Amino acid sequence: MDQQTGNHAVAQNRPAVERKSDRELVVLRLFGATPHVVFKAWAEPELFRQWWVPKGAGTALLSCEMDVRTGGKYRLEFATGGTDSMAFYGKYLAVKPDERIVWTNEEEDEGAVTTVTLEDYGGKTLLTFHELYPLKEALDEAMAGSAAALPTQLDQLDELLSTINA
Repeated sequence: MDQQTGNHAVAQNRPAVERKSDRELVVLRLFGATPHVVFKAWAEPELFRQWWVPKGAGTALLSCEMDVRTGGKYRLEFATGGTDSMAFYGKYLAVKPDERIVWTNEEEDEGAVTTVTLEDYGGKTLLTFHELYPLKEALDEAMAGSAAALPTQLDQLDELLSTINA
């Protein structure tokens, strides 16, 4: 993604999932809340569970365990229909409150490392969501599945942010 395209997307506030390389994807989104408030929505389980699952996805978040600190772990369990469920889990490699969260996705061998960066943008927050996959094929699969939901998830986050007090 070139800088001009990225800035245009921010100006229009239309998040788009873009391939940065064969193994990387990036999403930019500008939020009308401070980095502190946006960080809270990513770090506090009771807030995170309100926006992470895309509405209409046909799945529900059954449990949300998050210890958002460097070295902490997370586990998200989703209902997938009937008695079936699936879990996503990993560890936080780096957490700098109000600035950055880096975590692993360990539920499969081809799991990505995800980095969310929060940058103050004149009292708003420019969020950069970046994932690095170990293989091109893993990113191909994500682009056809979970990554396609990111714009909806970020729209839901935007709705939630207007209700959170700093």
